[in-house]
Amino acid sequence: MIDTVTTEIAEGEERIRLETGEDGLAVLTLCRPDKLNGWSWESTRQLGLLADRIRFDPSVRAVLLRAEGRAFCAGIDVTAPGGAITGGSAAGRTRDYYEGIRWVHERFAVLARLPQPVVAAVQGYCLGFGFELALMADIRVAAEDAVFALPEAQLGVAVDAGGDLRIAREAGAGWAKYLALTGRRIDAATAQRLNLVQPVVPGAELDAAARGLAAEIAANAPLAVQGIKRAVDAYADAALPAALDRVAMTAALTLTSDDCREGYAAKAARRPPHFTGG
Repeated sequence: MIDTVTTEIAEGEERIRLETGEDGLAVLTLCRPDKLNGWSWESTRQLGLLADRIRFDPSVRAVLLRAEGRAFCAGIDVTAPGGAITGGSAAGRTRDYYEGIRWVHERFAVLARLPQPVVAAVQGYCLGFGFELALMADIRVAAEDAVFALPEAQLGVAVDAGGDLRIAREAGAGWAKYLALTGRRIDAATAQRLNLVQPVVPGAELDAAARGLAAEIAANAPLAVQGIKRAVDAYADAALPAALDRVAMTAALTLTSDDCREGYAAKAARRPPHFTGG
């Protein structure tokens, strides 16, 4: 796992770039397009670090979350260093994964609980952790080519960061189960119909549409905007903390399972997995 104490981002190791201007916007850009902006422990650390900087910047009134390249985020980067947690026993590894996933939840919560509203601009693949990240935003603008999925069950693991819970909140429990239990992909039009994204625009218009929306929010009264966000979140997320702890334990158990190893091995070999339930 990565160093969770360091509070800087090493040169050349940037996963997310932060830019602020005089327009009241902070722009967070996933900046590893050659990896389809694949997610890692280090991406999570940088997200929490940069979100903390935004939180205490009085000049920032809204946040735009976007990505470079043809994908928003295609899920976990399995080539990233420190991806697997090791331990002296199965129980020890499970405990370490449990704490690791809880740490991820805490970093994601820094973004989700920012006082400033977050607008996500989503294009191309938005899968697994990428979908979960987009669901942390207050409003999602999707390009017509956006594709969404939670494929974790196909790999033998649970949905790690609560994306299925947020889908249940937005679209209902039935759709959350349908998407998370099957791993099926849906297009932007379907995601809009399920209330998982708001505007859907042509790909060439995505950046302008999302920036324009974020700027429109930033132009409104900050105290009113932030109060509205807090009130809606307090209602919508009332049962989320306890459910996320259950998610962390389920993720830890599945990440240390034989089925998880089989799932990733089968994907690498391009063959159907043979799951045993162990």
